[in-house]
Amino acid sequence: MSEPIDTRRWRAVCVHGAGGGAWEWAIWSRVLGAHAIEVVSADLQAAAGGLADTRFADYRAQVAAWCRNAAGDGVALVLVGASLGGLLALAVAAETRVDALVLVNAMPPAGVVARLPATTHPALVPWRSARTLQDTLRALPDADDAAVLHAFRRWRDESGAVLNEAQAGIAIDWPTCPALVLASGRDDDVPAFASRALAVRLGADFECLREASHVGPLLGAPAAAAAARVVGWLGQRSGKRA
Repeated sequence: MSEPIDTRRWRAVCVHGAGGGAWEWAIWSRVLGAHAIEVVSADLQAAAGGLADTRFADYRAQVAAWCRNAAGDGVALVLVGASLGGLLALAVAAETRVDALVLVNAMPPAGVVARLPATTHPALVPWRSARTLQDTLRALPDADDAAVLHAFRRWRDESGAVLNEAQAGIAIDWPTCPALVLASGRDDDVPAFASRALAVRLGADFECLREASHVGPLLGAPAAAAAARVVGWLGQRSGKRA
């Protein structure tokens, strides 16, 4: 029998993607929690003027505050972000001095790849108010019916300005902590080659989940295995820090 993975020293701050919420991390929370990794996640909040007035800096400040509040107690902090949440994690990782970084289909910052195909979004993207079950089915081809319905009921509208800023390219200070980049082989939003280029720029470990969709590593059939991969990776980091 293999020795148990030592992950007792880690606390994970998880940042959801555009149109989502802390609910996206439910599977990861169960898997990480089973290995004594505490998960901290919350919904990104709109600015005082509402989503239409929300900017990338508003979300960035929230993520930085989450990291500051989660630090301490002698526990190492891993910052985890998916899609837009991955870009937010990258934007604050250096300033908050996290101990490790995990990025899942993260939107790349400025200077990593040539600009990806992008849509100019309106001030308010109506992913909740104009959602359809068919749209969710297309977004989650690797999820079962229960997971699709769960997501369909929880999508939220999003700030178009935040997405436009992110697609135009956000300049960051590059973190130097250990990093793991997970990519999905069937991601039409952030292609795997963009995640690989990001991993190279970070000097990060890289893994491609070949059959996963953009949100599949969080909500689809690959989710539990993706979270378990992170547990193993953090166990290796614990050994190096000991």
